[in-house]
This record gives sequence, structure tokens and C-alpha cells, in this order.
Amino acid sequence: MSSVRVRVPATTGNLGSGYDCAGMALGLYNTIELTETESGLDVVVEGEGAEAVPLDERNLCIVSARAVFDAADWRPAGLKARMHHAIPVSRGLGSSGVAIVAGAVAANALAANALAANALAANALARRPLGTSELLRICSDLEGHPDNVVPSLLGGLSVSGERAGTIVYQTFSVPSDLQAVVAIPEFTLDTKVARGVLPESVSMEDAVFNLCSVGLLVGGMASGNYALLREGMSDRLHQPYRQHLVPGLAEVTRDALDAGAHGAALSGAGPTAIALATENHEGIGNVMVDAFARHGVTGQYRILPIDNDGCQVLSD
Repeated sequence: MSSVRVRVPATTGNLGSGYDCAGMALGLYNTIELTETESGLDVVVEGEGAEAVPLDERNLCIVSARAVFDAADWRPAGLKARMHHAIPVSRGLGSSGVAIVAGAVAANALAANALAANALAANALARRPLGTSELLRICSDLEGHPDNVVPSLLGGLSVSGERAGTIVYQTFSVPSDLQAVVAIPEFTLDTKVARGVLPESVSMEDAVFNLCSVGLLVGGMASGNYALLREGMSDRLHQPYRQHLVPGLAEVTRDALDAGAHGAALSGAGPTAIALATENHEGIGNVMVDAFARHGVTGQYRILPIDNDGCQVLSD
């Protein structure tokens, strides 16, 4: 029976101004080992949030794996899944998108192995593993939007969206001198709640403000002119409306900038805050955690590299 193991990076969505279109992969990982068995489903999860993760067909890794098996027209008789989570759940670090990408890529690799082993079968030529665009379509449909699944799958900084039923995207490699400082509160924040506080419409002034910010964000990252990130991560579309859900957020980002961060924002839907910096990473992390603490929020910070490789099928 075939077995595959994949590693998937965490992501930070929005990066302030790029609401539902910008995302970046971070050097913090979940792994999944998927094994074809003779029957049934066996799921084991360890690590961050393991107690809250379903161990049956509701598990997002299994949901996405089943979708890939259907699309590839190949189904294993049974499955065993072993998952190790280092990415906190419901903290704004893309955990749901990571689970979806992990299941999809692992299933695709498992299907590829099986189809290669049965290449002489009469119907083998009608079946094949999926390409990147097909995987993105499945993952985006399950997640609801592509801004987290694109960087989880492909790595780096990405801008993505949907046009006429097609996922359109561009990825950029990020130089290693830029790192992320993430201040992770102990409490969780459901994405549905964070989306529920947003207005149905915004002013033209605020829309134009964010258009300029996104241009500065992408231009600053692509050119290495990190001085643009302070304004490039400025936002009027979602953070002002979510601020009350994350006590101290304004002070956390302000103090991070004062300590030398090039830019700072809410990570995804929160409650994690992220700062991008080339120096004084520990000092930035400490002031972010201290700012949260002044508002009664306990947490910790992590210094993470930017992951430019995306989801990897591991050979060892």
C-alpha cells in the first residue's frame, strides 16, 4: 500500500490592505501522512488544536482528499491519516486553508502513485493526477476564497482572485532578510464572526485608499523597498471594523512600527497581529506582546521566516 507525507506552511492573509486577495506563506508547518489501506478511515491528530479537530469524514484534510480522489477518478479502499499540527487553530494563520491544501496535495500524490503502479490497466490512460490549476480550484472552493490556499500551495507573497470562474494569481519570492514577527493571543476568533462585522459597502474614498495601499505593498515587497510597507499595509476596509474583536490591536501595530517594523497589521481575520521587519525582531515581538497584555490579552510571539517553497511532498 502506498503512503505519502506532505508539509504545508502557515499563511497570513490580507497583509492589512489586501483584503481577500493578498497572502503570504510563513515558516510554520503542519504535516500529514496519508496511507492507502484495505478499508475504513483512521485519523490521528497531534499538536496545536488537536482536541478540536474532527477525526472522521468532517476533517478538512479528508474532505479535500476525497474531492481530489473524485476529480482524479481514483479512490482508495481505505485511508489512514496521521497529522501533526504546529499552526494554531482559529488565530489568523490560515489553519483551515492549510488543512485543505494538505489533504489535496497528499491525495493527489497518493493517486499519482497508484495510477503509475497501474499504468497497464485498461482505463489508466483516462485517469491522471491533477495539475496546479485544478488543485487551486478545489482548494479555493472548499476554503471559499483563494488568498490563503495560493500561498500555502505555492509559497511566497501572492495576489489572487477569481475571474470568470478561473483562479488568477501571481506569486513573488520574498528575500530572506525580511521576517515576520507574529504576536499570537491565547484566545481564538472565528472567521465567520470576523467577517460578520464588516459592512456591506464602503466609501469610494476608502476603496481608493486601499487600492493605493495594495500597490505600495506589492511594489515594496517586489522591489525590496520596505519603507513602503508602513503605508502599503494601511487599511480602511476591514481592520477598523474588526478592531473591537481584538483588544489592543491599534496599540500592538503602532508599537511594532515604533520598534522598527516596516509594516504591521492584523493577520488574516485575527486575532494574531503580524509585523514585517529586517532587524530588532525580538524587541518588536516583546512590545507587541506587552501591548496586548495592557489590554488583558495574554499571548506569545514567534519570529518566522517567509516560506517561498509552499507545500512540499517529503521524501524522507
